[in-house]
Amino acid sequence: MNPIVYAVLFVLLAPVFGGLLAGIDRIASARMQSRVGPPLLQPFYDLGKLLQKDARQVNPLVEPLLLGHVGFMAATGAMLVGGVDLIFVAFVFALAALFLVLAAGTVNSPYSFTGAERELVVLLAAEPFFILMLAAICKVTDASSYQGVLSSAVMVAPKLPGVLLAFTFVATIKLRKSPFDISTSHHAHQELVSGLTSDMSGRLLAYVEMAHWYESAILASFVILFFNWSVPLGLLAFAVIYAAEVLVDNSTSRAKWQLVLRSTWAVTLLLAGGNVLALFLLK
Repeated sequence: MNPIVYAVLFVLLAPVFGGLLAGIDRIASARMQSRVGPPLLQPFYDLGKLLQKDARQVNPLVEPLLLGHVGFMAATGAMLVGGVDLIFVAFVFALAALFLVLAAGTVNSPYSFTGAERELVVLLAAEPFFILMLAAICKVTDASSYQGVLSSAVMVAPKLPGVLLAFTFVATIKLRKSPFDISTSHHAHQELVSGLTSDMSGRLLAYVEMAHWYESAILASFVILFFNWSVPLGLLAFAVIYAAEVLVDNSTSRAKWQLVLRSTWAVTLLLAGGNVLALFLLK
């Protein structure tokens, strides 16, 4: 199939995948808390309501920056499955997240500004890992594109078990799960609660939610790279990882930003870096 077709399909289907995942997340969390929970399609209903509501325009910069956030997040996934160089995709992924930081930083609010500062900490903690992860995958498969990795005869997960384990740890940050939900949260167990989205409403909040759905689909695509010999197995592995994230999210409280930064860098260096170093030494 043409790479452009893959890119278009991602842009169209990723929000569906992300919305259904959010619905399953809410139901699973409710069951863990002995509640019935909302229907599966509730995230789509909520998004529709947000798009219909008037947004409180804090300043003229917020909406363009949030549109850039969701646009670059969609572009990241489209470029990923469309065959663009994986290292370049990692930098666009970081750029998409930076737009959200800039949007929150332009708001003259202590909650939004503090959330933006903590989101920068999250970027500093997580993005080096994703660059190292994609570089390691490219190295072991001798391919630089998504299709190239999937068609490689080398099975990635057996070669990079440490990197896969580190991904499970770092994904907690990107999925905004406890204990690493330091910049924003959908739970009322931290002093910021909404954090960097505190002053966003209506369609502005809908842009953030849609970008997060794209981000979830991108993370699922990353997991498939580890199981390049079987896409269904990769999706199953992502389901297992996500279930573990939901369990951790409902059983832990928010950590301090210092712990987030130190632990993520430690995991990146010890597990991912150690795995890559072992490949070179044992080669």
